Amino acid sequence: MNAAGVHAAWLHPRLAAQVIRPRRDGRAEIALRVEGLTDPRQVLRLDERLHALPGVARVAIDARAQRARVVWNPDRLGLPQLLDAFGAEQCSARPLRREHIDDARSGEANDALKRLLVAGMCAMQVMTYAFVMYIGVVDFVDFTTRGLFRWLSLLTTAPVVAYSAQPFLLGAWREVRTRRLGVNLTVSLAVVLTFGASVWSTVRGHGEIYFDSVSMFVFLLLAARHVELRARHASGALGEAAQDATPLLAERRRADGSLETVPALELVPGDRVRIAEGGTVPADGVLESDAVEVDEALLSGESRPRRRQRGERLVAGSVVLGSPAELRVEHSGDDTTAARLGQLAGRARQARPGDDAADREATRFVLRVLVLTLLTALAWLWLDRTRAFDTAVAVLVVACPCAFALTRPAAVTRALAVLAGRGVLVTEPAALDTLARVDYALFDKTGTLTTPWLEPDAIEPLRDGLAPTQALRLAAALARESTHPLAMALAAAWTGDTPPARDLKVTAAAGIGAEVEGRALRLGRPDFALAPSGCAAPASAAGTLMLADLDGPLAAFHISEAPCSDAAATLQALRGEGIVTVLASGDTRARVAPVANALGVKRWAGRQSPADKLGLLQVARVQGQVTLAVGDGSNDAPALAGADVSAVLASGTDLAQAHADLLLARGRLDGLLQARHIARQLAHVVAQGRRWSLAYNLLAVPFAAAGLVPPWLAAIGMSVSSLVVVLNGLRVGRAPVRPALRA
Repeated sequence: MNAAGVHAAWLHPRLAAQVIRPRRDGRAEIALRVEGLTDPRQVLRLDERLHALPGVARVAIDARAQRARVVWNPDRLGLPQLLDAFGAEQCSARPLRREHIDDARSGEANDALKRLLVAGMCAMQVMTYAFVMYIGVVDFVDFTTRGLFRWLSLLTTAPVVAYSAQPFLLGAWREVRTRRLGVNLTVSLAVVLTFGASVWSTVRGHGEIYFDSVSMFVFLLLAARHVELRARHASGALGEAAQDATPLLAERRRADGSLETVPALELVPGDRVRIAEGGTVPADGVLESDAVEVDEALLSGESRPRRRQRGERLVAGSVVLGSPAELRVEHSGDDTTAARLGQLAGRARQARPGDDAADREATRFVLRVLVLTLLTALAWLWLDRTRAFDTAVAVLVVACPCAFALTRPAAVTRALAVLAGRGVLVTEPAALDTLARVDYALFDKTGTLTTPWLEPDAIEPLRDGLAPTQALRLAAALARESTHPLAMALAAAWTGDTPPARDLKVTAAAGIGAEVEGRALRLGRPDFALAPSGCAAPASAAGTLMLADLDGPLAAFHISEAPCSDAAATLQALRGEGIVTVLASGDTRARVAPVANALGVKRWAGRQSPADKLGLLQVARVQGQVTLAVGDGSNDAPALAGADVSAVLASGTDLAQAHADLLLARGRLDGLLQARHIARQLAHVVAQGRRWSLAYNLLAVPFAAAGLVPPWLAAIGMSVSSLVVVLNGLRVGRAPVRPALRA
């Protein structure tokens, strides 16, 4: 299909609505990913060409980010013509979803940076005024000149308090409203009291001023928070990149075999889609053409292409290399793996990096600071009334628990970013604390530790006149409705058309039943499949998937399983750290035993229902063990929800992912080792930062209470202390993984 045809597809109303945002002034706005922006002169030519188009009002091109943002009048210029202009400059443009037009993270980062810059510039200027007064240069001029420097300091510090310190003031107000003591309250009290006292001294014309202390205090604290913010924004990038890579257009094959370009959002299960050479897969589905090379680096992290055979699944966002491919759609839109990954990334980004215990600890710390400040003020009111205020402010600033409160958020946000870059999404940050203490791990078997497949000669017909291909066709009609790995392996073995399944009913850890071509069929464990007929299962069918109707068995499918490539090394590494590894599966003991032996697992159990798996975890918790559950299926959801911490592979079902604390986005178990290694680093860094904060306070507070530390020195010391613990938090993830943890 030529470029003009592809661009014309953007006239589709539903497709345009995904990428164009109407503005109140009647114009439209769009964000685009632009490929090939390598020459500054090319950027200039592109900017001139776009501005020359009718109706274009504003163009912003970011060559480093390969992004462009255009505001134009859609009544005078269509989106296809706008895209043609990019192509004319040899830099193809692809519209992005409209939520990318306003990047909330970018806005937050820009706002924080502006406040930091204002505080920094004002602090430097105020320090200049203070330096002049400190060295006594103005001692030889009249009182009016000294007053002028005071007023200049006041005017320069005012923007710092009114604008730069606004996040602390608003945070303090929220803490007062919710009756919760927090770090913002102590920061705000220190800023307001010190600034207010300095203003009063300036107006009176005598007394100490601390404008330099206030401005430097706010600047250093904002610098610490800005470092934390950058680390927090790095988390979730994996999921957003996956969503960004998923195309909005697809080439759907009509009933007559011709192709039509449609929005990927309109694809429904069963649609046939053609993916051109070098094209991006628009939906999750089954490959129905010959084997192709697929680049899945965005989701799997593997740099080398993978070869996918007919019947295997392709995921949205992967790139088809070599020859074109034909895909039968299974999931599209928000149901794709990439979309779920993005949603989980959003959950991870929005989650607060803290927990109730840490909040309570910070609250107690703040309360002690306020009490200590009050006692210091009362003591100096009795000893020397003139020094009471300055000494109390010095104690308040020195003991401000900023370093204490910033230690955990800084380290956690860094940990989230590092793990996201390594293919592990953390949906519940508090789970990292638990993961570092885990000593009991329960694993599901099929799809988690093993990869199933069905050989063509592994189909055993159990009824006269039924051919293996006929049995596979009927079984595939049921299997394609299930997300269980065994069912998916069976469905992938059938490449032809399947009849529709009606009145579908899934029984967890047992099988699936439905009406197919007027027959009530069941597929699953032999006892489940044969229950309506009352027949006994043949001896050869033990441990197989069985297909049966109301009259008895139809066929048995002997599905093979092999341990995942990294399963043995992962379990061995966990056992090396003293973690008890347990294998629990709904499969028969005959099928579980060889897998357990191959993986070196001593404790294992077969025929485990979801309730049985949950029971194993509950027993371990009663014995005082910290539990981890790892699975991928809906039948694992109770165990995942009941464990102290849980992990799910990217191929897991929506229900399983909804109960998971960790998502192994690259589908590899060694992501657990990465996560545990980072979790242990996190625990060490947090403990280290809090020890530093405590030691600093124990050392500095007595001097401040004795009146030996002026407020300006207290502000600098506290701010530097906060910056130190934030920078220390950024050490998480920098230490190499120990050899014992390598898969």
